Amino acid sequence: MIKNEYHHGNLKEEFLKIAFNFIAKEDIDKLTLKVLSDATGTSRSAIYKHFKSKDALIEKIIEDGFEQFDNSTSPILKDKDKPLIDRFYFTGKEYIKFAKENPNLYRLLFGKKYAYIREKIISIQDEDCSGFGALKLAIQEGQESGILKNDDSYKQAIIIWSSLHGLSSLIIDGFMDVAELYEKLYDDMFKTLLAGIIANKVKLLSSLPFGDKLLKVK
Repeated sequence: MIKNEYHHGNLKEEFLKIAFNFIAKEDIDKLTLKVLSDATGTSRSAIYKHFKSKDALIEKIIEDGFEQFDNSTSPILKDKDKPLIDRFYFTGKEYIKFAKENPNLYRLLFGKKYAYIREKIISIQDEDCSGFGALKLAIQEGQESGILKNDDSYKQAIIIWSSLHGLSSLIIDGFMDVAELYEKLYDDMFKTLLAGIIANKVKLLSSLPFGDKLLKVK
């Protein structure tokens, strides 16, 4: 590839595009600045103008990766034209879909190895943590409307998130036959989670096929 093919202004975007394409197929540990240099035909010094180290590159990938993740899940939770329970259900399905379609990126975003980088730029305790924040707000909406039990919304969000993370991790890591059964496992997990947070004596609106059995007045 000819060095002059890339203009200085869009090199950073091109480096990031190459990095995301690379980790779609390869483990993040195999990504180096040399990979970017070879792919673009640019010098190392050109890369260092945008990323001083691999950690700096990974920091930007994590930042953009969470934006991609949040953009795939948060809009579902925020869509108040749909019943709240449906929003929870379909957000969970989208969460698992993201992990399945982006396993290496998912491991990078939520794994331990680069937590020291992630924790510099994001915290689930931040009010502007989009995905987790949207989940907390949806839970609070359910509590205010009497659909969900009044409880610590942060704790409830952690329980829901950890369940989704656990199932997603089992799927992408090929644990036994979970990948083949995950749709039924997800439905069963969702019903169990919902039964734990739903308020007593309440009738919910839901288009889900198992909604009537779960959500009937007690």
